[in-house]
Amino acid sequence: MMELETKCLHAGYTPGNSDPRVVPIVQSTTYVFDSTQEVAAVFDDPTKALIYSRFANPTVMAVENKIAALEGGVGAMATTSGQAASLLSILNICSAGDSFISASTIYGGTINLFAVTLKRLGIECIFVDADAPEEELQKAFKPNTKAVFGETIANPALTVLDIEKFARVAHKNGVPLIIDNTFATPVLCRPFEWGADIVIHSTTKYMDGHAVQVGGVIVDSGNFDWTNGKFPELTEPDESYHGLSYTKSYGKQAYILKARMQLMRDFGCYPAAHSAFLLNLGLETLAVRMKQYCENALAVAKYLESCEQVESVNYPSLPDSPYHQLAEKYLPQGASGVISFVIKGGKETAMQFMNALQLASNEVHVADIRTCVLHPASETHRQLTDEQLVAAGIDAGMIRLSVGLENINDILADLKKGFASIERL
Repeated sequence: MMELETKCLHAGYTPGNSDPRVVPIVQSTTYVFDSTQEVAAVFDDPTKALIYSRFANPTVMAVENKIAALEGGVGAMATTSGQAASLLSILNICSAGDSFISASTIYGGTINLFAVTLKRLGIECIFVDADAPEEELQKAFKPNTKAVFGETIANPALTVLDIEKFARVAHKNGVPLIIDNTFATPVLCRPFEWGADIVIHSTTKYMDGHAVQVGGVIVDSGNFDWTNGKFPELTEPDESYHGLSYTKSYGKQAYILKARMQLMRDFGCYPAAHSAFLLNLGLETLAVRMKQYCENALAVAKYLESCEQVESVNYPSLPDSPYHQLAEKYLPQGASGVISFVIKGGKETAMQFMNALQLASNEVHVADIRTCVLHPASETHRQLTDEQLVAAGIDAGMIRLSVGLENINDILADLKKGFASIERL
């Protein structure tokens, strides 16, 4: 297998470009045809040529191909946000009256999407304890269950999903496993190698790495058998494409091409060429950055463990983490740059600590080159009930710390300022 660093640089493809390392910006909405017959043919089968940049653009396609190669998939589709990727990954196989299962320890915005918005569309999300044994997970399945969803590293609870366990129970019930691999990235974990079928990312995070553009992506492994009788929308004729069957026409790429041809056609949440160009710049340094994030984060986590004002530190690479064994299995090179820790004194103390920081930014973002902090209970996860906060593993005094690429001594010095500000409380 080509080394990941090399894949980051060389796996792109742009039609008409002989050098795969170059990703030019094709700033165009429209593509010209020589005849009405050519236009008719491509509307019968959009894979034959580019139609319109609402759902396909050469620059974006080059980055899609690069990410698919990094994850080891057969195809990918970029979206305008990670939330759009989560939404379309489910809508591609679930309709009103269907259900799917999700680990409860996932990003709060995704919980809201699944529990509120999809419920309004008639799709039920059944939340489960990710650490439950397979026998308990099995009890959550219904005849109408179409998928299982989880995050490699949960945001912000930082639990590590047992991907193989979830894949076994999903496949036992004839449904795919969808994994949000945002925090790990394919540099630290490739979920397809552990049985996952679909991978999504918020490319806004580590893949971009510089906080310059919002984006997402869905990657298809090509391994799931959609012809098992549970997914007629992929096997039976699609009348919006003159009776085309995705599995018959596209084989292993049936899922990802249906997502593009149906959902992206209708929802239009496709990124601009310039956004994909910027994302590609981030991908070119991804392997180098992930290594440094992990080194800095482990050093910070060990420091936080030594602080009297800290009640607990959650970082999977720490030896005493309850997820250390899973991290060793799925994340042997490190567990990303994100740490969560609980400050003694609760919400007000945590907020004062953050207000005293100077290097770290208090912002609603994570996985940046710059160190940033967040108080989930009062910020990103404020829409959750107290019960949902507990289920998501969020304490009132918990701080999410995204360790950046600054000098480790500068990062530690800033944290010491924060702790000095709460000593008198």
